[in-house]
Amino acid sequence: MTLRSTARARSAPGRARAVAIAVALTVAAAVVASGVPAPAAADTPRWQRLSPPPTMPAPAAEGVVTIGDARLRWARHGAADAPPLVLLHGGMGSGDDFAAQLPALAAHFRVIVVDSRGHGRRTRGQGGLGYHAMAEDLVAVLDHLGLARGAVLGWSDGGIVALDLAIHHPTRVDRLVVTGVNTDKAGTRSTAGSATFKAYFARAVKEYRRLAPDPRQLAAFRKDLRAMWKRQPAYTEAQLRTIVAPLLVLHGEHDELVRRDHAERLAAVVARGTFVELPGVSHFAMWQDPDAFDRAALAFLTAP
Repeated sequence: MTLRSTARARSAPGRARAVAIAVALTVAAAVVASGVPAPAAADTPRWQRLSPPPTMPAPAAEGVVTIGDARLRWARHGAADAPPLVLLHGGMGSGDDFAAQLPALAAHFRVIVVDSRGHGRRTRGQGGLGYHAMAEDLVAVLDHLGLARGAVLGWSDGGIVALDLAIHHPTRVDRLVVTGVNTDKAGTRSTAGSATFKAYFARAVKEYRRLAPDPRQLAAFRKDLRAMWKRQPAYTEAQLRTIVAPLLVLHGEHDELVRRDHAERLAAVVARGTFVELPGVSHFAMWQDPDAFDRAALAFLTAP
């Protein structure tokens, strides 16, 4: 097994650096403790397989928030008096993508699952798609639920939305976990030949047709997504340095989309940033090895 973790804090002798290093070691130990098995030589490596999550369990509560001309659905899992944790899914996905994580996370948190603008059960509205607009949508959900702040876990596009939230609304974020995240276009590779991405988008189309209020909007939705991906994200290091919340960057060893050095740089730029590489998995780490993913995220989210 290969495991690499780094941590960096802005103040040299300060307590923040010691905390960041301690968290990095705690998260690293959690990943090792998960006992990641090596696939048999004759098998397709786990990181080249797509293992979709199980069926989403019924929520303890759910509702709809109207934001301008769009309607956003939220769902709560776990105890109503537990610390809040918001889950943000990837592009073309939905909150259902976190079904494998819910049992572990809901045991510690009041987990709020949302469908981003245009995704899943959510309508798109007329304003197009953008990460900042999605982050502002999340602020409206937090306000609707009476939550002043909370932890946020975001995967892929959801991680970019989480970063935007931490940049523009720093007081709303306690801790931040992102995975499969780039902060500008230079941080990505082409996924044109990736079988896992091809399988993911095929599944995403099927899920969209199952969940969307109007499945006929699929073509328009995909057009808006492509337009967003063409120009966004484009965060500067100066913007990223304004993030004050403790940040964990989880990176799949074989991530097909995001470069490792780019993910490491994100953790280094943020003052309280921690980088952990998850071995044997790709951009879809939370599906390919949910136990290791959950252990790493929880070690960070529940640390003192």
